[in-house]
Amino acid sequence: MARRKRGQPIHGWIIIDKSTGLQSTETTNRVRRLFDAQKAGHGGTLDPLATGVLAVALGEATKTVPYVMDGPKTYQFTVAFGARTASDDSEGEVLETSAVRPSEEAVRAAMESFKGDFMQVPPKVSAIKVDGERAYDLAREGEEFELAARPMTVHRLEMLSCSLEEASFEVEATKGFYVRSLARDIALECGTFGHVTSLRRLATGPFAEEQAVSLEKLEQVGQ
Repeated sequence: MARRKRGQPIHGWIIIDKSTGLQSTETTNRVRRLFDAQKAGHGGTLDPLATGVLAVALGEATKTVPYVMDGPKTYQFTVAFGARTASDDSEGEVLETSAVRPSEEAVRAAMESFKGDFMQVPPKVSAIKVDGERAYDLAREGEEFELAARPMTVHRLEMLSCSLEEASFEVEATKGFYVRSLARDIALECGTFGHVTSLRRLATGPFAEEQAVSLEKLEQVGQ
């Protein structure tokens, strides 16, 4: 006799506006429990620092997760100039600093190197595997290693604002793209260091922030 699956046979997509500090897996599990669904998955990890669109699939919809993950993703982000961190965002330890602050003209010129097709080196604090180990585990253990550059495509990169201390951008890019690497590399192209201080995903595949609801609001409705 087949063992009965726990939970309800609920199928479909729930688009969450993820809050800062939440893990993508934690958010997905809370949605599954809220709906008492048998199965759940998400369409692309967001860093704990990041907010925005996290598409959560329930039931049979989990079979379509690869199609959503393969779609383009759009982000808004802010780069602070003058410091390189271990994670390429504000959560990591500061490793190096620079007194150089690029002009808006210099930042706009640097942006041109990151439009269209190019090779991108992922952050060391990432889920990429190195000899069977996650890169973020190796980084936390202080291991020395290098990650290979990977081909990426940026469909659109726009500057939203710029000052001597920071600049904000919107980018639309392909699967596997790291905004933290882009922030790091734009700063390096300008002759300084940089790291992400805010990151928001506006869209992933066919899903956009206009369709999203916060997990907190969803849980209030379910009470």
